Amino acid sequence: MMETVFFYAALVVMIAGLITILRIMLGPSVPDRVVGLDTLNTLVVAGMVLLGAAYDRTIYIDIAIVYALLSYIGTLAIARYLQGGLA
Repeated sequence: MMETVFFYAALVVMIAGLITILRIMLGPSVPDRVVGLDTLNTLVVAGMVLLGAAYDRTIYIDIAIVYALLSYIGTLAIARYLQGGLA
């Protein structure tokens, strides 16, 4: 029973990831693509948490937390670059 719940949740995350990849490729501007990339990173974190819960492994959740932190820092760096550099 629980395996099917995780399967359908992972399927929804994968479909959302495909839509997000389309947004990244077709985005009319660079900020749209950055938001798409941040959304894709969030979906990857959600997938890792689902994987950790499905296999009852806390290491996947720990890795997801670190990945989310690095993703956030990367998004801030890109936003600051697009705003006008380090000044």
